[in-house]
Amino acid sequence: MANTIELRVPDIGDFDTVEVIEVLVSNGDKVSTDQSLITLESDKASMEIPSSHDGVITEFKIQVGDKLSTGDLIALLQPEATGDAPATLSATPTTEKPDTPAESTTATVVVPDIGEFEEIEVIEILVSVGDTISLDQSLITLESDKASMEIPSTAAGTVDSIPVSVGDKLSKGDTILLVSGAAAGTTQAKPSSPATAETSAEPNKPEAKTDNAVASQAKRPQPAASPTQKIADESYRKAHASPAVRKFARQLGVDLLLVSGSGRKNRILREDVQEFVKSTMSRSGSAYSGAGMGGGAGIPPIPEVDFTQFGEIERVEMSRINVLTAENLHRSWLNLPMVTHHDDADITELEAFRQSIKKEAADKNVRVTGLVFHIKALAATLKEFPRFNSSLAPDGQSLFYKKYFNIGIAVDTPAGLVVPVLTDVDKKNIFQLSEEMTDLSSRAREKKLKPSEMQGACMTISNLGGIGGKAFTPIINPPEVAILGITRAKMQPVWDGSEFKPRLMCPLDITYDHRVIDGADGARFMAHYCNVVTDIRKMLLY
Repeated sequence: MANTIELRVPDIGDFDTVEVIEVLVSNGDKVSTDQSLITLESDKASMEIPSSHDGVITEFKIQVGDKLSTGDLIALLQPEATGDAPATLSATPTTEKPDTPAESTTATVVVPDIGEFEEIEVIEILVSVGDTISLDQSLITLESDKASMEIPSTAAGTVDSIPVSVGDKLSKGDTILLVSGAAAGTTQAKPSSPATAETSAEPNKPEAKTDNAVASQAKRPQPAASPTQKIADESYRKAHASPAVRKFARQLGVDLLLVSGSGRKNRILREDVQEFVKSTMSRSGSAYSGAGMGGGAGIPPIPEVDFTQFGEIERVEMSRINVLTAENLHRSWLNLPMVTHHDDADITELEAFRQSIKKEAADKNVRVTGLVFHIKALAATLKEFPRFNSSLAPDGQSLFYKKYFNIGIAVDTPAGLVVPVLTDVDKKNIFQLSEEMTDLSSRAREKKLKPSEMQGACMTISNLGGIGGKAFTPIINPPEVAILGITRAKMQPVWDGSEFKPRLMCPLDITYDHRVIDGADGARFMAHYCNVVTDIRKMLLY
């Protein structure tokens, strides 16, 4: 009867007292060589510790939350009977040396005994032809639905050829590569049995192999694969997930670097991958109109930076309004193909008229600004160009034309940007709109707006005229299809056909959804709008 084997933590480099975050097997489970037993996680890396032998777990010595170091006992294992196997086996390193290497020759490195696993997929090739490799250096990575395992070299020398490629399915005894100038022990030949494979090399070979696997997380040989394959593989290698979850994600084409984990210490679970796919499909379904997937799937995240290494910092949480605004603008930027058209409007006469009604406005206790005329002009232009007063259906196949004219006004508040909505703009005069806009802006800054007062806009105006600037690109506020930007007006010399005259010119910017509005319509809209604000009497025509 074979003796009990002690499975211990192999050499894990500089890591010490690393926490156990996952136990992958239980008492009574049958395990195979290289099958993952536990997962350790430090502040720098996550590593799965494999079994060094085939057999049955008789007693597990640790649990989630324990802190382990090199040499700590993980479990006791009863090895499988092999008939010709030696009477005793031990996972503890000894000073016993392998068979004396033969003279330098060509060696064939094959897949060793990997237990009951057959036809396991190659997901990584870690060396290239011409590389100089050493004993126990990882050559390829195999992954089944239960475990991921790196296959070490049984010979040292120069890689002569690699007859396998990513995606191939291998079993015990299949050739991995040929090594020329090899200095190898008896394990360079095809193993005759699991017992022979385990005892013919150095007894501490499993530990050396696991050490190599851990170290390879930080630095690995260049894979013999295409650049695209290298990038995809890097995503799965770095992901904090079990082999089964990584394989599941690979089958679905999910970049695990984009998935948020809900498990212990943010470990990615199968449910997280499913939820990510569901969320992505939902977003892309609502944004699709023949232009491809929406929602930003596949965009790599910006890496986190520890700014304390450069100097003193202060962390200040963003306001709820800031966060919601950022999410909305990001969603809009990723899903809408936006085009911005720039133009200038002559508002000399408009400003003269505004100045002329100051006394009348004061008598009504109302302050009339130039913005209110832009609001009226926008409503008049929307009547002339109804496509700008529409919204695209979620399926991208139809438009909803609106018969009302509500205008949103972006208001800068201490807490962030909010957009109150002026309703039925076409039915209200300049004084009514001025009074209503003053009230909404004041309550916006005091956080007293009702949710209903920030909904239902047909189009939004973002006015930077009171601050300055020559031009900018306002971002559309979905489900609207356009947004108007206004910057500071200034006096400029304008040629009237016979001479230059000083005119007050106002820069305007309109961003539109190119799925709904083409460039020619965008230019016509702006030309009409400029015409209306240049001669405000034309507002009476609409």
